[in-house]
Amino acid sequence: MAIKKWRQGLLWVLLTAYALLSLYPLFWLFISAFKTNAEFYSRPFGLPSSWGFDNFVLAWKSSKMGVAFTNSVLVSMVSLALTLFITSLAAYALARLRFRFKGWILTFFVVGMLIPIHSTLVPLFIMMKQLSLLNSYWALILPYTAFALPTAIFVLTAYLATIPKEIEEAAFIDGTGLWGVFWRIMLPISLPALSTVTILSFLHFWNDFSFALVFISKSSLKTLPLSIANFADGYQTDFGLTLAAMTLAVLPTIVVYMLFQEHVMKGMTAGAVKG
Repeated sequence: MAIKKWRQGLLWVLLTAYALLSLYPLFWLFISAFKTNAEFYSRPFGLPSSWGFDNFVLAWKSSKMGVAFTNSVLVSMVSLALTLFITSLAAYALARLRFRFKGWILTFFVVGMLIPIHSTLVPLFIMMKQLSLLNSYWALILPYTAFALPTAIFVLTAYLATIPKEIEEAAFIDGTGLWGVFWRIMLPISLPALSTVTILSFLHFWNDFSFALVFISKSSLKTLPLSIANFADGYQTDFGLTLAAMTLAVLPTIVVYMLFQEHVMKGMTAGAVKG
């Protein structure tokens, strides 16, 4: 009994140490956002001498972060809505319906997960130019959605495949149609998997830099990562403003994770109790 308690105590110590190490970079980012450049170089790991919000105000105004923030929200939300809509329909068909070539279609999406995203920049740029989509929101929304679909469909299909078919059969007996089963039963049940897809997809959309850099050149359409890059040039970097801007940019990702973390945890533990 004593040995078991000692092992549990050691496990909690290790987990606490790991959590602190994981959270420290975020904590360092937050406290460094309040420092001046001189304080950043002289005391990079110390607390700031004052806790004013001058860096945040100057960062927001100098790089037009308000416009970039709006662009990022718009692109991320539309891409996320398209991803969830297409993924839910495709995953339901692949997991619950029977039709020819279903295995090949699922394999097609799995292979899509293996394609290096950045290797497609040049052909996508040529395609966007031919379609006159450069310097538009669709130049980001369409590639974001396309590259998010393979992983999203794989995750949601695997989750829907574990749901007992008796639930659908009972709904059909009660007179519910196929669309009714999909909207009223399958989507609510698959909320944990959809939450996982939401977090993974949103993080990719929100933090992407390469696609926005290649496809967007108008300042009025630039997203948040491009706006933050303005604080660094080939000669020097204003770390105070850069870290303040990064702090503002990371807050939405924390909010999204906090909103969906409960459903994600339910999805992770659901598979552990299935017999």
